[in-house]
Amino acid sequence: MSVTQEARAVAQLAAAVADEKKADMTLIFDVSEVIVIAEAFVITSAGNRRQVRAIAEFIEEAIRLEHNRGPLRTEGLRDMEWVLLDYGDVVVHVFAEETRRYYEIERLYRDCARVEWEPRPIG
Repeated sequence: MSVTQEARAVAQLAAAVADEKKADMTLIFDVSEVIVIAEAFVITSAGNRRQVRAIAEFIEEAIRLEHNRGPLRTEGLRDMEWVLLDYGDVVVHVFAEETRRYYEIERLYRDCARVEWEPRPIG
């Protein structure tokens, strides 16, 4: 099993728009072989809590506009240290840098394949 075309497109969009908001260390993992409930994880981080919120909101808006989808659930917007946007097939994690270093979530998925993504063209 691997990431479906739709999940790949949503994950790549999330990564690209996070990059537009100056997110750091953005990775996409194909978790379809190890997790039954999702196909891809997008993991990114921001320098401060305000930026965590801005990135999460920007991702949510872009996915709604381009894929007509909203998250099934959202967690962490109150604390803004680790925001999770759950789209079912794609789960987006937006971390504050210190929280990401503490949890080292990508270490859990280091054996999973990475999905490539590219920044969106400007203009």
